[in-house]
Amino acid sequence: MTNIQDVAKLAKVAPITVSRVINNSGYVSDKTRKRVEGAIAELGYVPNMLGPSLRFKQTMSIAAMVTDITNPFWTTVTRGIEDVASANGYLTILCNSDESEEKQALYLETLLQRQIDGILLVPASNDSASIKRILNQKIPLVVLDREVQNVAVDVVRADSQEGAYLLTKHLLALGHRHIAMLAGPKSTSTSVDRVTGYLHALEEAGIEPNDDLIYWDAYTQEAGYRNAKRVINSALCPTAIFAANNFIAIGTIQALKDQELCVPDDMSIVAVDDIPPTYSLEPFLTVAAQPAKEMGRVAAELLLDRIKNEEDKPPQSIILDITMIIRSSSGKNLKR
Repeated sequence: MTNIQDVAKLAKVAPITVSRVINNSGYVSDKTRKRVEGAIAELGYVPNMLGPSLRFKQTMSIAAMVTDITNPFWTTVTRGIEDVASANGYLTILCNSDESEEKQALYLETLLQRQIDGILLVPASNDSASIKRILNQKIPLVVLDREVQNVAVDVVRADSQEGAYLLTKHLLALGHRHIAMLAGPKSTSTSVDRVTGYLHALEEAGIEPNDDLIYWDAYTQEAGYRNAKRVINSALCPTAIFAANNFIAIGTIQALKDQELCVPDDMSIVAVDDIPPTYSLEPFLTVAAQPAKEMGRVAAELLLDRIKNEEDKPPQSIILDITMIIRSSSGKNLKR
């Protein structure tokens, strides 16, 4: 990891001068300050905000950055992470990116400054810049739920493509031929994987995919509601909706309810990720359920192994199975 001495050497100043620039204390000429700041930027140096006493010690803390902790899927994932971390004497710091690259970058900079021991990250997009930033600082990192191209890093995720394929096959077996796909953002690998699985099932059944039946948007209830209304008014007359996650499904169900449409008689629904019983008096949604707590547990164990063992092992890609649970939200196509 780059240290203050490296910055001082490149800037051709004493380490105390670098310290003054970082802490904005003591006199430093504008010319020297610019030279030091240039060296910091060139080396990608992250100041240690915890003080020199912790420079060579672990902070016994890890960070879990998810997209939205209000989503019960991520609540359960972080519970798995915290259980493992706590059992090993580590504190877990929780951050929400809200699928924002800017917010993610801000959090990461703060975490790096505080010399976090390791990071569990759900990338806000497929862009690998933030991941490379962490790896360049030699901070152990495990990517959760998603894949990122062109970077070698540990990944723990579920098989989204297979889950989407199985759900679509299920709807096809019930006689549905016009299935609307309410996808997440194009910039996330899970969304792309789920659309890929959906398309694979359609093509295997000899059905020509229709781009007008795919609605790319956010992984939110608002997006689910908005696009379900578009589906209801579509001239293509879909008889089933595939919600790419549980929040999209909740928004979809509300939109159908507001239009006085019945599930599954008027519209069948399936989704990736389950809805907890607290959201409904009776579980009824057909889902491809990801093992959320196991995902968090496995990822945390892998991260702690990286922290405790300094040997340079090749990155691991751990793919967990998805379980399809068939309930009453998916019924036979009655409009044939």
